[in-house]
Amino acid sequence: MNESQALQAGRMPVVDLGALGFDAGAHLLIKHALAPLAVGEAVYVQGSAPGWQAQLAAWCQAQGHVLQTPAAWVQAAQLQLQKGGAQAGRWRAAAQTGHSNGALPGAVAEQAQPHWGLAARGAQVEQGAPAFRFRLTEKAEFWTDSAADLYAQAVAAQWNADTAIDWNDAPEPPAAIEDSIVQIMTYMVENENAALVVPARFLGELHPHYRELQAALAIQVADEARHIDVFTRRIRRHGREPALSTAGGQASLMSLLDEKDFSVAGFLLSVLGEGTFVNLLQFLQAEAPDPLTRQICRLAARDEARHVALGMSHLLYRLQREPEFRHRLAEAVEARHDALAGTAGLNEEVFDALILVAAGEMTPTAIARGAQRVQQLMRDMEDGRYTKLVRLGFGKDQAAELASLHTRNFM
Repeated sequence: MNESQALQAGRMPVVDLGALGFDAGAHLLIKHALAPLAVGEAVYVQGSAPGWQAQLAAWCQAQGHVLQTPAAWVQAAQLQLQKGGAQAGRWRAAAQTGHSNGALPGAVAEQAQPHWGLAARGAQVEQGAPAFRFRLTEKAEFWTDSAADLYAQAVAAQWNADTAIDWNDAPEPPAAIEDSIVQIMTYMVENENAALVVPARFLGELHPHYRELQAALAIQVADEARHIDVFTRRIRRHGREPALSTAGGQASLMSLLDEKDFSVAGFLLSVLGEGTFVNLLQFLQAEAPDPLTRQICRLAARDEARHVALGMSHLLYRLQREPEFRHRLAEAVEARHDALAGTAGLNEEVFDALILVAAGEMTPTAIARGAQRVQQLMRDMEDGRYTKLVRLGFGKDQAAELASLHTRNFM
């Protein structure tokens, strides 16, 4: 049977373009007809738009398909088009992201390639795409299999500061207590600024192939921005302005921003620092004299606990594969302690403010009670750090030592 007979028998599809030109989308009809065919199979194309044959020839050449009809027939009313290879033409050298080293389609690669750039994971990347120089491309250096779940939890737990908090439930405490709350909130803002900047910096260095972690870091940044907003609004709730920020506190936070390693920075900030901050926020939730401050601290503590979970899950992932990295973490704690040894540590005004908030009033008995509660807070913070260090595989003695060396500035 010749081609004409095959056509008549209905065994070869016909794409009728009608008066539709290639400048108006005629190629879409052909692409749709070719999609279910195997490479080498053919269709007939017919049309009536001026010059459609030449346009079809140019399109086939660009796409890697073959016009079987001899050139002398180009003006024919019907042309035969043979489907080219799936990676023919301009897609000839396209590579699917995540498919290096035999990985399954859509899998998370151990190392992201520069030419994958901003493409979706699993997408075909055309040859000639620019190479993007993201610094974080080695999965082991930042990954956690829990990233997607932690992101989903964070999305479900998002809260709106205007609706989740009753800003009118804010009786003004005595002046000395309100001043103390303002000082604590001032301290909280600068620490939350650090907790925002550190993940934001790494977010810009992370290859988008690792989209689950990218999303988890992005929502963590959003959490910190919301905390900064509510702490600032609490400062000004009764007409006051931010209080004191000390050189020692700033030096402590600067050491976090200077850390370039993702795992070390997450260890110092998320696990030790924000872990300690969860204790602080829970303390304020229990001891603050006004409902507004208690509401704010309850919601912020919930967010910070997720940040700790993200940091812990990554470190457990990395240490399982690289146990010797514990030595690097211990060195980081010791080096930071030594670098900050000459600073004053926790702002004295903040420490005094915590005592006054826990006391609730300016009497000797109340002050003594407040001081005891703050000392218990310090012990709870150290115990929390110790527990996390043991969970990360540190021996009990080393965990106790490292927990005690954490910066006196808490974060």
